[in-house]
Amino acid sequence: MDSRWTGNDAQAMISKYKDDGVGKDLALRVYTSRLLGGDPRLVLHGGGNTSVKTTARDIAGDELDVLCVKGSGWDLGDIEPPGLPAVRLHPIRALAALDALSDEDMVNVQRSNLMDSTAPNPSVETLLHAFLPHKYVDHTHADAVLALTDQPNGADICAEVYGDRMALVPYIMPGFALAKSCGEIYAANPGVDGLILLKHGIFTFGETAQEAYERMIEMVSLAEARLASASSKIFVSTKIGGEVAAAADFMPVLRGLVAGPSDAPKRLILDHRNSDAAMAFVNGDDIARYAQAGPVTPDHVIRTKPWPLIIPTPRPGALDEFRAGVTKALRDYENAYNAYFQRHNANQTVPKIVLDPIPRVILVPGVGLFGLGASAKAASIAADLAETTARVVGQSEKLGRFESIPEADVFDVEYWSLEQAKLGKGAEKPLARQVVAVTGGASGIGLATARAFLAQGAEVVVLDRDARAASDVASELGCVSLECDVTEPESVNRAFARIAEIFGGVDMAVSNAGAAWSGRIGEVSEEILRESFELNFYGHQRVAQAAVRIMRAQGTGGALLFNTSKQAINPGPDFGPYGLPKAATLFLMRQYALDHGADGIRSNAVNADRIRTGLLNDDMISERSAARGLSESDYMSGNLLGREVTADDVAQAFVSLALAEKTTGAVLTVDGGNIAAALR
Repeated sequence: MDSRWTGNDAQAMISKYKDDGVGKDLALRVYTSRLLGGDPRLVLHGGGNTSVKTTARDIAGDELDVLCVKGSGWDLGDIEPPGLPAVRLHPIRALAALDALSDEDMVNVQRSNLMDSTAPNPSVETLLHAFLPHKYVDHTHADAVLALTDQPNGADICAEVYGDRMALVPYIMPGFALAKSCGEIYAANPGVDGLILLKHGIFTFGETAQEAYERMIEMVSLAEARLASASSKIFVSTKIGGEVAAAADFMPVLRGLVAGPSDAPKRLILDHRNSDAAMAFVNGDDIARYAQAGPVTPDHVIRTKPWPLIIPTPRPGALDEFRAGVTKALRDYENAYNAYFQRHNANQTVPKIVLDPIPRVILVPGVGLFGLGASAKAASIAADLAETTARVVGQSEKLGRFESIPEADVFDVEYWSLEQAKLGKGAEKPLARQVVAVTGGASGIGLATARAFLAQGAEVVVLDRDARAASDVASELGCVSLECDVTEPESVNRAFARIAEIFGGVDMAVSNAGAAWSGRIGEVSEEILRESFELNFYGHQRVAQAAVRIMRAQGTGGALLFNTSKQAINPGPDFGPYGLPKAATLFLMRQYALDHGADGIRSNAVNADRIRTGLLNDDMISERSAARGLSESDYMSGNLLGREVTADDVAQAFVSLALAEKTTGAVLTVDGGNIAAALR
């Protein structure tokens, strides 16, 4: 592991924050915190913490000694000065004289000593930072260090590697007791460069930011060197044999099963990983032992559960057997988790409330591992931690035998309120956990619809025949984009298969892509009619069919939403080539409602007209207006409300239908009031 410190970058960070009134001490703390947080071998997803002891002035202008320590909700990789709230140092250091301190009192005293009452909660390890005398203190969960300590004889291995340069701290749950123990162990070994917290992580410290950081790099490098000298043994692999089913075929089945009962599914997003480390891990002959042994560091448990679920390998043409195997494995997992809860809850002074027994990591021999979460971000975090586990356990097994903390300690961390608070459990948005595909999503109504569904918490996939435009939109919105030409069956099938591979399935399809053709029906060529039907009818059928295939495999219902236009109800003069396939699409919507209502799949449509920003693109208004003899001045005629209708209004109509869980076969009009297009 190499140091990434450079004097130029450090000075640039000082200069950057100087104008904001941020001093050199804190600027350098931000700089080295980012260096640590930018390396996943050291820190992942909010793990680790850092601090600096410096001075600050209170509201009266008095200079005080403070501890600036990582705050809750911040990640070291992109931390800013507000992410290191200042706490009055002397009052919290005085707590070291106490024999005990409850978690509630610890949080209260830390918050009551914040220089800014609006700042985030200081780290749960704030007191540990305070009780050490050094100016800069760094803490990580370095993979290599965990691989050394996660052994039955981890203390002996660390003593051999570090000698008297690092003091060893037996495992203690984070909080006051750990902070007091670390302070006492350092006091007995004042010459050390840091602390190794067995089965937890590593602390290094120094009088400068560079010294503390480069000590971290050096100590982790020593651990890496020890691992490199170990046996070259890897997991003994089981021969999987035979073909494995395509991810797009079995992932919707898996996603549907983990969602629970079809009448009240609790959907999760899946994130698949098949790196070399992940594959070696899941294909190991002894997977039932090492994969069930517990987390590699305690704070992973809040995102990964105490252990993963192991399921059978899916085979082509045998998804019924796969479904049965997963169903049994999930039932066994739930029973095991509830038994684990009962075992340890019985010993609690204040009984806990059981968390959901659904796994957050799934291991599949021959396939890889899956992270599960209520959002794509949460699933990605779980998958990242699972991959880290695979690497650490693999390294640990080269030395000897992986060993986690005792199960009772795992339970204490999983059900620790201060750890659960890191998950920020607030009210979910209405469409959270839902995967929504929007065709024609790179412009006009499609773009507005993608924005609207994202605002409601959905995971959105922008589908468009213009791959570059879709990619630009996805970058802007922070979602996924895929090329999809709805006039090409294979393009549609590829896109929906890829959605299943990325998220595990799909829950809603907004079939919006289309374009307008005009011409007097008695004169228009058959070629134009066929071209329009290919896009404006068959395109909708292809999208709906691909979506329904996945929805039925999931078994958790879903929704189809069609853009049918007012032309389906109220045809305009010389606009038959557009209106005829739209009318067919309206009846297509109703056919899906009829044929797939029993699958829990709703099918509805939006009937829009005279959208000022263009129904499908900005040229369409002039094209439609010309075809119907409308001028710009009388464009609003026939609009009973006299209110301009925009793409955002149509997007909100789609959202309303998506939220209408007991509505199917319906058409929602969005046109400001065009009575000629009203359904009757």
